[in-house]
Order: sequence, then C-alpha cells, then structure tokens
Amino acid sequence: MTAQELRKKYIEFFVSKNHAQISGKSLIPENDPTVLFTTAGMHPLVPYILGQDHPAGSRLVNYQKCIRTGDIEEVGDSSHLTFFEMLGNWSLGDYFKDEAIAMSWEFLTSPQWLGIDPNRLAVTCFEGDDEVPRDSVSAQKWRAMGMPEDRIFFLPRKDNWWGPPGATGPCGPDTEMFIDTGLAGSDKSRPGLSDGKWLEIWNDVFMGYRRNADGTYTELERKCVDTGMGIERTITVLQGKKSVYETELFTPLLNRIAELSGKSYNSGTDLDKSFRIIADHTRTATFLLGDETGVLPSNVGQGYILRRLIRRASRHARKLGVEGRFLPAIAEVIIREYAEVYTILGQKKDLIIHELQKEEEKFLLTLQKGEHEFEKLLPNLLKGDKRTIPGRLAFKLYDTFGFPLEITEELAGEHGFVVDRNGFDDAFRKHQETSKMDDNATFKGGLADHSEATTRLHTATHLLHKALRTVLGDHVAQKGSNITPERLRFDFSHPDKMSDEELTRVEKMVNEQIQRDLPVSIETMSLDDARKAGAIALFGEKYNEVVKVYTIGDFSKEVCGGPHVQHTAELGKFRIVKEQSSSQGVRRIKAVLEV
Repeated sequence: MTAQELRKKYIEFFVSKNHAQISGKSLIPENDPTVLFTTAGMHPLVPYILGQDHPAGSRLVNYQKCIRTGDIEEVGDSSHLTFFEMLGNWSLGDYFKDEAIAMSWEFLTSPQWLGIDPNRLAVTCFEGDDEVPRDSVSAQKWRAMGMPEDRIFFLPRKDNWWGPPGATGPCGPDTEMFIDTGLAGSDKSRPGLSDGKWLEIWNDVFMGYRRNADGTYTELERKCVDTGMGIERTITVLQGKKSVYETELFTPLLNRIAELSGKSYNSGTDLDKSFRIIADHTRTATFLLGDETGVLPSNVGQGYILRRLIRRASRHARKLGVEGRFLPAIAEVIIREYAEVYTILGQKKDLIIHELQKEEEKFLLTLQKGEHEFEKLLPNLLKGDKRTIPGRLAFKLYDTFGFPLEITEELAGEHGFVVDRNGFDDAFRKHQETSKMDDNATFKGGLADHSEATTRLHTATHLLHKALRTVLGDHVAQKGSNITPERLRFDFSHPDKMSDEELTRVEKMVNEQIQRDLPVSIETMSLDDARKAGAIALFGEKYNEVVKVYTIGDFSKEVCGGPHVQHTAELGKFRIVKEQSSSQGVRRIKAVLEV
C-alpha cells in the first residue's frame, strides 16, 4: 500500500463513519506563541478540544503535515524524520472509548481497509495511579474485539497518558496499538520497549479529565477523542520494509542524489547516512518554503531552523563530493512526488528553488568565513605544546559561524592538530540542555491559552490586518502571528519598511474601530460562500469546507478559528510598539493593548 492509498483509505473509512473531512493546516501554528511548528495532527484542533464548536461538526478526519525538531541530530538513522504526515480523527463530545476502539480495530484488520493480521497486533492501556483509576474500559473493549489477554499490556502514566500541555487543562489516558515487526527483540520484549520487535502505529487518546491547579483531576462532562497514525511509519510496516527510507516517499530522492553525486546508496558506509540526511532535510525545507505562511531562511525562529536544515543537507552533499548548487534538483523531485496531494508546492516551485539556491550560495560564504576564523586562531594554537584544538573553540566555530565540526577536523589535520571531540560534545550537550529548558518553559506557558488578554489581542490582529491592507494595499497578507497575554506580534507581506506616517495612520484606524464599539459576529458557511461575501481566508482550507467567519462591524471579515471579544470597545487602546523586518518581503509589527 502506497502513502497515497493509505491517505485515501483512511479518509474514506472515517467519512463512512460520519466524520467530516477537514483541511490540514499550516506548518506554522496560528496564534500560538508556545511552539515553532505544528508538531501533531491535533495541534490546530486544540481550541475545539477545549470546548469551542467546530463548524464542520463533532466528528472530524484529516491528514496534517507536521515538523518535530528535537531530534535533528538523530536524523540519518532508519526511523527519525523532521517532516512527517499524521492521519487523525476526532470526536468532540460525540463518541468515546468503545466506538473509537471498534473503529480502530476495523480499520486495522478488515480486508477492506488495511487487512493487518490480528495476530500481529498488541495494545497498551493506562495502568492507573493514585490520581486516575486503571483504564479497564479500554482493555475490556479490546477483549471484546478479539484481542487475547496476553497481548493487552497495562503501562504507567509516562507511556499511556496525554497532557495537559500546560499546568491545567483537558487530558486523559490513551490506548496505543503496536504491530509485531518480526524481529527477535529482547527476552522481556513487549510493546513500549525500543528493542525493535513492537512498533507503535496508532494512538487513541481519551480526554476525559481536566487537571486542576492543585494537581487533582476532575472528570469532564464533554469527553473528546484524539487519534493519530503516522503515514511514513505505517506504510513502512504495511510494505514490509525495515526503514522509512525504503518506501516510495524516499526512493526517488535517494536515486536522484545517487545520480547527481555519482555515489551509491546502501553502500554500507557512512555515506548512507548522508544520503538520508539530504533526503529528509531537503524534504522538510521544501515544505517549509512552500508552506502557506511562506517561511524563509533567517537567524530567528522558524527561519533559523529552516536555515539549519538547508545547511546541514548542503554539508552532507559536500561529504558526497558535490560542490556548488545541489539541493534544488532534489527539491524538484519532492515537488513532483507531492504535487497531487499538496498543490501549493507546485504553485510555489519557483520560490522554493530560488531560496534553496540562494541559501546554498550563502553557506559557501559561511564556509569561507569559518576557514578565515580558523586561520585567525591558528597562530595562538601553534604557540602551545599540545596539538589539540579545545572542544569549546570547535563548538564556537560551529555555533557562531555555522562551521561544521568535520571541516574543522579536516583543517586541524592539515596542520597537525586533532579536535577534542569530547570537549565539543560537552559544549554541544550544554547548549542542547539550555535549549530544551527554554523550549519546555515556553511549552508549559500554555499551548491553549485562551485567556481574556490573548482573546482581546487576537481580535485586535483582525483590525490591524484590515488597517494594513487599507493603508498599504491589498498585497498585504498575514504571514503568521504570535500572541502572548502581554502583546501581539503580526507578520505580513510588504516589501518596504513602513514610514512613520503609515504607522500612525494604521494605529489611528485601529483605535477608531475600537472607539466605534463595533459588534463582533460569527457565522458558519462554506469557504466558497465566505470568499463571495468578501472574507479573507489565509490558511488553505478546502474549497467546499465549512468555516467560521468573524465579522467586525462594517470593517473586517475573516475566516478564523477564534477566540474573539463580542464588542471592540473591550479592547482598550491599541499601540504599535515596533515595526521591523521579519524576513525577505515580510514585515513584523509588535503591538499592545492598554487599558
């Protein structure tokens, strides 16, 4: 079964179970300051899991493109990916454990769908603890579906519990489905152990609780189901492959890399890892450059991750002996392979190719700068008795100048030096720990912060967007927003720095709409009808999809997921704090609301 066939079957199955197909969203979370990327299929649906009504109803299904960057250095093994696709179905206060498990079992085992031999499947359930009891309901349903007792495992909270992402919020146990890979595994092999025998392919999360501020749990009246199945991982299993890189999602890329480099994949050498890194990172970069929000390489945020991926791919191209431009030719294969599913890649092909070319050329300059910095360090190093370059210096070249460690080692060898790898690894680990601490602190800030302050600021972005289009022109389009309880940050397409006069006009226009105390109303309609009514739609919903349209008096009309105030007078006074460049062709405004 190909990835495309899996996508179609999954959607077809859940539509037959009265689920409405909805669009996947941008890789950049809308109005979520806590994470850089959409990391899971449920991410864009958090407001609805928290209680908002979804315009398409209470049963939903889609496929969603995702990025996770915590394991970038692990990419190159047989399984880690930065970009991947998730299939998901949701119940928003509709069905719960029994129905979700029955549908999961049917889709996995029925010959009409995936047709997996039930004897190859095992499941895990939450074992319970002092706060929440054992999930015996899920286990009993699995027994009723035909799962033998010896393939039902109860695991603790760290294995079978989801959320909440913040200190409080919806959460609950999950049940996970595993398939026997046929590998031997360990003597104590069971689902949840990473010994290769059991591979998780699906996950049903049952959000039936709310975690309170005091650490206790309250059972929710409105219970939700969130499920997820990774496309890459699942087709690897269904095709009997040992690695995601053996599937049709990667073989065309690997073949093209081999053709251009003159090297062979599956050579059994370290070059195989370089092949996989180039394929994965270029695929991720292509989807970021071709995203609805138009991410471009930069030194901050999403743009920094994009730049890092491109440069790491380019570095590994050098390890294959390739000089100069290389990645655009790989991107062309990616665009061709995904053109049917993600048409926006074809629409943005010229931009994707241009940016990859430009970034590769910049990286060659970076290498030259790094070599220059190395030459500046060399006289002092030669004065010493030791022929070892301290790891901290090698890391500085890597972290500050983007200079790859392997090239530092090459230069060091030419001058009779070796690099202290252990010292470099220590410096790198300290850097990673600091980054993870920062990430965790941000994440715990509240993925689903829909406080009064953020709601007011969210509404203000609609007024700001319309004011910018009025003052600067209709070419202005939202490229992303980041809202905390203290301020809003709004990125928009515009080629030039705004003048003081333009900023004053925008700020004045927003405050005039606030003073008019305009009503904020909401309607649900098809996307086609929304556009006919003059609504701005930014994030790639399907043509016939049912969407929410927020109208602010006679001033603004946008497709949006909310939340919003009811009248503009609730906003207070709007003040622009700063206007600056975000990336090429994109400007950024930071603003606050004052009481």
